[in-house]
Amino acid sequence: MAGPWQLCAETSGTIARARFPRAFLRMPNIKQQKKRVRTSAEDRGENLRYRSTVKTITRRLEAAVEAGDKDQVSAEHTSLQRWIDRAAARGAIHRNTAARKKAQAARLVAKS
Repeated sequence: MAGPWQLCAETSGTIARARFPRAFLRMPNIKQQKKRVRTSAEDRGENLRYRSTVKTITRRLEAAVEAGDKDQVSAEHTSLQRWIDRAAARGAIHRNTAARKKAQAARLVAKS
């Protein structure tokens, strides 16, 4: 076996996961379910963008604190708080996670 994918003979050539024999990669044939799959994929992409941006701005904030640039720290902290609030409001991250990340950022800024 070359990887986690194998050909299942009983499904007439459908590729299935070796560990999950019932997890076939089929597109739904109902119009509403096709739309649901499409919109779910778009939502996952949006949520990923929010989470990724929060991580990126957090790294920039840490770098600004290391450099000791007060103006940059202030700007990055404000930007980070806004992105965290946006991500929590749309459900990309849980509200408790958002509160924790904001508290961590505040502690980081207080050190500088």
